[in-house]
Amino acid sequence: MVSDSLLEVPFRRLHPEARTPERAHSGDAGYDLRSVDETVIAPGERVLVGTGVSVAIPRGYAGLVLPRSGLAVRHGVSLVNTPGLIDSGYRGEIRIPLINHDLTETFRVERGMRIAQLVLVRAGDALFVEVDLLDASADGRGEGGFGSSGTV
Repeated sequence: MVSDSLLEVPFRRLHPEARTPERAHSGDAGYDLRSVDETVIAPGERVLVGTGVSVAIPRGYAGLVLPRSGLAVRHGVSLVNTPGLIDSGYRGEIRIPLINHDLTETFRVERGMRIAQLVLVRAGDALFVEVDLLDASADGRGEGGFGSSGTV
């Protein structure tokens, strides 16, 4: 539901220590997701961490779960699947698949720690129509892919 240009997203607290997804700063795109679990992630290890919340993303939207840049830069911790996708029909707990890319240091996940962020995006319906040729792209890129801009 949309009211006063705000998207209303019902959520459910599944764990007594679960926190409402919230922005760190006004105007941020991402809503921080916090851990309700405590665990240690060894170098190269993957761990599924619970947030203790489930959401009802409205039809026509999707949730993208993204890594936190601070965890990535300071500790080498990211998400196994980036971005993670939450479809509007999913009602289970948001669980975050963290990976420790650091080669030597373990990483400790503590309760209440911000471990990922949720970004809500429009997800329109589409009808895919097969054609023999595609129209030229407006920017002239065409079939240019990886590295096509000539810059890193």
